[in-house]
Amino acid sequence: MRAIILAGGKGTRLKPYTTLIPKPLVPIGGKYSILEVILMQLADAGFTRVTLAVNHLANLIQAYFGNGERFGLEIDYSIEEVPLNTIGPLTLINDLPENFLVMNGDILCDLDYGKFFAQHTACNADVSVSSFQRDVKVDFGVLDYDKDNRLTAFREKPEYHFDVSMGIYCLNKKAIDRLQKGASYGFDQLMVDGIEQGHHIAVCPFDGFWLDIGRPEDYAYADEHFAEFSDRFKFLQ
Repeated sequence: MRAIILAGGKGTRLKPYTTLIPKPLVPIGGKYSILEVILMQLADAGFTRVTLAVNHLANLIQAYFGNGERFGLEIDYSIEEVPLNTIGPLTLINDLPENFLVMNGDILCDLDYGKFFAQHTACNADVSVSSFQRDVKVDFGVLDYDKDNRLTAFREKPEYHFDVSMGIYCLNKKAIDRLQKGASYGFDQLMVDGIEQGHHIAVCPFDGFWLDIGRPEDYAYADEHFAEFSDRFKFLQ
């Protein structure tokens, strides 16, 4: 099984942590970088080859992870000369297999990547998207009013529930073959274009543990509490 990890972002949301080091190398719990945890997870799930799509401070990532031998993986690198958003970097990889996993390099979760990959191939989807229910609380009183500006409803600090993309996908190669090579293209465009063109996009809900380390509040939580939830990852024991 092959995985592509998107590790080219500048990590602007995590400054000043990412001023001198790339986001995938930001430490968690004083012991591992987030990308180390991801690579160990992938190896544990049966993946054998990983391509790191890199841009910002790429030389540091390459120097740190090398050829992947110490993780039991074959690691290679795809270099973006200019930022190509989230999906554009995949067009630079010439040897994509029929199906492959794609994920952001700042995700901490206990998703079974091997099972997710198997679900994708079993349903013959163009794209499979792992989703998580996220609660969003509005810290204000929310007003609803009609066209005459008469109040029709009031909700004090409401909480909403959304199914959000986890930043983890499985793709069939044909989803990338349709795209212009080397052009900037985002995951949002892939979803909108796929819906309009009738492509098979499968949503795979996940109710386990998930943090987006690119968000400062998620990173702070992960860094402070890593020892408490590291038992979720048996390969760390």
